[in-house]
Amino acid sequence: MTVGTPLTIQSDRTILAEVHAPGFVEARDYLPLFAELEKSPEHIHTYRITPLSIWNAAAAGLSADEILAFMTARSRYPVPPNVRREVEENIRKFGLLRLQRLGGQLLLSSTDEALLKRLAKASNLKKFFEGKAQDGLVVAEAMRGEVKQALIRMGWPVEDLAGYTPGAELSFELATALGDGSPFGLRDYQKEAAEIFYAGGTERGGSGVVVLPCGAGKTVVGMACMHRLQTQTLILTTNTIAVRQWRNELLEKTALTPDQVGEYTGDSKIVAPVTISTYQMITYRRRKTGEFTHFALFSARDWGLVVYDEVHLLPAPVFRVTAEIQARRRLGLTATLVREDGREDEVFSLIGPKKYDVPWKILESQGWIADAHCVEVRLGLEPGLSMEYMSAGSRDRFRIASENPDKLDVVAQLIARHQGDRVLVIGQYLDQLEAVAERIGAPLITGRTPNREREVLYKQFREGELSVLIVSKVGNFAVDLPDANVAVQVSGTFGSRQEEAQRLGRILRPKSDRRQAVFYSVVTRDSREEHFANNRQLFLTEQGYTYEIRDVSEL
Repeated sequence: MTVGTPLTIQSDRTILAEVHAPGFVEARDYLPLFAELEKSPEHIHTYRITPLSIWNAAAAGLSADEILAFMTARSRYPVPPNVRREVEENIRKFGLLRLQRLGGQLLLSSTDEALLKRLAKASNLKKFFEGKAQDGLVVAEAMRGEVKQALIRMGWPVEDLAGYTPGAELSFELATALGDGSPFGLRDYQKEAAEIFYAGGTERGGSGVVVLPCGAGKTVVGMACMHRLQTQTLILTTNTIAVRQWRNELLEKTALTPDQVGEYTGDSKIVAPVTISTYQMITYRRRKTGEFTHFALFSARDWGLVVYDEVHLLPAPVFRVTAEIQARRRLGLTATLVREDGREDEVFSLIGPKKYDVPWKILESQGWIADAHCVEVRLGLEPGLSMEYMSAGSRDRFRIASENPDKLDVVAQLIARHQGDRVLVIGQYLDQLEAVAERIGAPLITGRTPNREREVLYKQFREGELSVLIVSKVGNFAVDLPDANVAVQVSGTFGSRQEEAQRLGRILRPKSDRRQAVFYSVVTRDSREEHFANNRQLFLTEQGYTYEIRDVSEL
């Protein structure tokens, strides 16, 4: 295999990757381990090295020598000296500051005494410290999370080795067979992810994020971590449907009994040794400035583990309470670490660094997720709407383009093309989705659809009674529809990479007949929607998917 030199590494810390050069595929799979994808047009992709991307690499075990050897071998030109220095310096920074428990005290320690002295004098940090000890600065126990937040904002990541409370014991085994008699066991990558998180039960494990594509079994990784720890667990996820799916998975794939797994939602508030709730429930308050009614759930039992499902969606108030429970082990599960609010550093400092990541295309090649083909279908606006579009403001332009009425014809064409497939139509705007539902005669699920009705429709789709289902944003997350193999995105959120990850994930479960999955985005040409669609392509590109663009006339 030719190694090739597809990269140009520039002094502004950007990396240009030439798509058609020898060695691009290998480089593309390695780059996300230490750099972030910024742009991905047809021929040249742009990545950027940031302090956070290097700290995540360091936390995952990559060394400066490994990163620099990769860049040197694949760059057409010498790696700029300042880039070398920044990689080495940021790798050095991770672990330079440590939180440790010594002599019954929580200490911020470092081999760099001059750094500790500077931090002790910093006016914005004094509230966190209760004095000095021989081995470091004494940190107030309640400030364990907040001091990490403050330091990472100053450019100093903290490696937290202060340990965790074991939590109340919960002994259980994983199942060896499913309800239908088929065998069940952890896949190699699921086992590896759980072992890396567990880290032999030492303080080097117990907090961090596992990044896996939708359909690759993140829920099973969560179960595997629970099994390794044998402790009572609080699980937070995105919605009530996800709560039910977690509960069903736990009861099917572990020896836990129904009375040991409780749902804490609007419908049922059962606190059990394993309790599953939603972010919406946790952040509920009667008044905008009132107390969060259900924060007490975090202390309702002696939890040994808190699982944050879809951690990239963690609401700001949950960051606050997570800062207060740093003695609990914390596992984040996600398909992408990208947050639209830019608070990736909060996930790093409060939930933990990235512990495990595997490229989607690798799992696809091993048959664990479906082979997927991504197509963007572009169409124009009819003349009357074009005039309205030109006179509108930027936000209104996006909506006019997104709700282009000619998209209904395109959706109908795509569904006709995929007779015999299981098709999900996904969109942002309810009026548009209702028009689609009326046009093609398929049921629609929105936030207003009662949970009981949603579950019936999902069941009918899974069992083949329905071949087409239309869903609003509620379909983005934790919907288990393993036989869905076609998704038609008729409208989306402004350039949301995390949304693209979730929507693609709806069709990535491997198919029993090895059918290819197809993901369509229907986009209005030369519009604000096209601009944001280019941003959303970043996620698909960084996972190794070819993004084909077609004019509607080609259908």
